[in-house]
This record gives sequence, C-alpha cells and structure tokens, in this order.
Amino acid sequence: MSGNVNGVFKTLGATSHSQHEREPDDYYATDPKAIDKLLSVAQLNTRIWECACGGGHLSERLTEHGFYVCSSDIKDRGYKRLSVIKDFLKAKTVPFNQPFDIVTNPPYRYAKEFVIKALELLPHGGKCCMLLRLQFLEGKARYEEIFRTTPPRRVYVFSERLQCAKNGDFEQLKTSGGSAIAYAWFVWVKGCENKTTTVNWI
Repeated sequence: MSGNVNGVFKTLGATSHSQHEREPDDYYATDPKAIDKLLSVAQLNTRIWECACGGGHLSERLTEHGFYVCSSDIKDRGYKRLSVIKDFLKAKTVPFNQPFDIVTNPPYRYAKEFVIKALELLPHGGKCCMLLRLQFLEGKARYEEIFRTTPPRRVYVFSERLQCAKNGDFEQLKTSGGSAIAYAWFVWVKGCENKTTTVNWI
C-alpha cells in the first residue's frame, strides 16, 4: 500500500486523523446538490426546519425549490436568512404550528442526539431527513437508542461522493483533494409502524 498515514485514514473516513483540526462545532457545509438528490426520491412537506443551517447551503437550495424554510443554528455563521440562533438539542418548541419536516446535515459528533431530538419534536407523520455518513449504520449505542425500535424508513446512498467543506470553504476542500467519505440521506417518518428499512442509491 502506498501513500501516507493521513491518506489511509482519509479513505477510511476516520475523523480523528485528519491533516487539520476539526472545526470546534463540527461545522461542515454541504454541497447543495444533496438537496436535489433528496428531492428526486422523497416528497417533503412545504414547511422545513433546517436546524443546523450553518452558512445556509441546504436552506438556500430548499428555498429555491419553493419550500418555506425556518433556518436555525447554534451560532450566526453569516447566513442572511437565519431565522433564529438556537441550540437544537435544547429546543422545547418548534417553529411551525402546522405539519413540517426536519432536513439537515447535523454535526457528526451529535448526529445520534439530533436524530433522537428530531423524532421527539416532529409531529406525527413528519419526516426526519438527516445527511449522515454511511458509517452511521453501525454502532451498538445507535442500534440500542435508535435502530432497534425506530429504524429509518429509507436510506438513500450517494453513488458519487458528496463534498462537505470545513467552515464552508469548498475551495480549500478542492485544493486538498476532496473527501473520500461516503454519505447517505437517512429518512425517518415519525410514528411509522413499518420497521423495515429500504436502501436505495441516488
């Protein structure tokens, strides 16, 4: 095997062996085409809560597609349509009094907590759409706390690698060679009694 150690861990998708320190809040902006891919296979409510909006990459694309989006984040990252500064994991209320879905790329270190919180806050029938690493499927804690009783209804695996840029710096991502991490949209439906998960490719 050729290449340096960093390259090996990059291929494996390990987060603790990257060339640079991870962003403190785990803010990695998402290529907006992730929304296009999701909408090609999933029908969403017209009202969306993007609860970790960062620089607004996903929120803007959703707005362009005609959705009414409430964009929140734990801090202001300069997004002009930021609705409120809010720690999603401490949220007690929701931004809509009508049906809505939650769509976001959560900070990976808190991904499990984001899924659990979203399913707590969503109304019956609401969709929780989380952009997560494919590795999210493994892990005893995730199985016990989520998958055993509340598996996702669908998992849409990206057939091409999706780029997520530290601090929203896609130019730096390009110069560093891009990302080798595999991503998928995980979609839960609040209250769904069907415990079967279907895997598709997008």
